[in-house]
Amino acid sequence: MFNSARETSTSHSDAETRDASTRERVLAVISEHGPITAADIAHRLGLTATGVRRHLDQLAEDSSVTSRAPHQGKRGRGRPAREWVVADSGHDHLVSEYDELASEVMRFLRAQGGVDAVRAFADERVAGLEERVRERLDAAGEDPHARTQALVEALRLEGYAASARPVGEDSSVGVQLCQGHCPVQHVATEFPELCEAETDAFSRLLGVHVQRLATLAQGNHVCTTFVPTPGARPNTERSTR
Repeated sequence: MFNSARETSTSHSDAETRDASTRERVLAVISEHGPITAADIAHRLGLTATGVRRHLDQLAEDSSVTSRAPHQGKRGRGRPAREWVVADSGHDHLVSEYDELASEVMRFLRAQGGVDAVRAFADERVAGLEERVRERLDAAGEDPHARTQALVEALRLEGYAASARPVGEDSSVGVQLCQGHCPVQHVATEFPELCEAETDAFSRLLGVHVQRLATLAQGNHVCTTFVPTPGARPNTERSTR
């Protein structure tokens, strides 16, 4: 009898652990690929749509994700499926525990050396990223699509949950480089110099003038950087950080 009770308790504990692990995977997929439907999440993870919706309900109850109507232009038969994105609380789960310490260090740096010191640090930090990823990009050749994809793969290794999406038919206008998670998101909210330095680094790495259209630090659900393709007319207006 007692053994049966212990076995039942252990079984429930194991199931809860598996559920928590699956929810983390669902959250990670939304972070990288959102906005995304439940059906697409299920396909990527090899799960049933019903199972994914159960995890989405739990994540939504925890305010980790939120759903919204699909983008205009996405049409199909029947009622369009809602798309899921990571909410503020969800980003908190993906954030390093050292965020507050990093913010304190940055505030001290700003107090001691001013904004120029902060930007100098941001440039130095991103220089390390450039050094780590440049070989991968150079191996991709001169084609901006290939270089962008190489940058996406490199950023994933750096923890940025990156992806690339075409703009225009077959990327005829350009490519959107998206980052669904940023390791320094909360610090960059107070210190946009980190975003500025990263954007400049992307331009140097890709060999074209890129534009930062949205950032997680500004409260958007994803960082979006527009990468123009050869022959496309880039927008010359000042981009947002």
